[in-house]
Amino acid sequence: MKSEPAEASIDDLARAPQQTLPWTGVRNYQARNFMRDQMQPGDDVLFYHSSCAEPGIAGLARVAGRAQPDATQFDPASPYFDARSTPEQPRWLQVDVALVRKTRLLSLAEMRACPELATLQVLRRGNRLSITPVTEAEWQAVLALLGA
Repeated sequence: MKSEPAEASIDDLARAPQQTLPWTGVRNYQARNFMRDQMQPGDDVLFYHSSCAEPGIAGLARVAGRAQPDATQFDPASPYFDARSTPEQPRWLQVDVALVRKTRLLSLAEMRACPELATLQVLRRGNRLSITPVTEAEWQAVLALLGA
């Protein structure tokens, strides 16, 4: 799961009540569908900082709840407001994410240098999705790079 640190960083997650944040603002249908169809409470998450001086994995988290309507789509004051969404027919979802632990920053360059991560979707050129699946082999490779 990618987030810009200025919007929601691993440190923000660590400071949040019960170290849990709603993952709001997803406005891509494919990323929304990953949340809706594939993410389950208890699933592990790589917390990735993007659009910053040094992008990379900044921590480990866990899905803490089932996908539910993202309240920001209904708030006209939110940058994620969607006038076409209604509470009866919401278009956008969110999941709650809980901190497992902050890690050292695993940089994009370090991940790209690891052959076991050659298929990691977040490393694909042009990938703009904020949520992408990770295989078990990729998860284990990341943990090995982190020394976990």
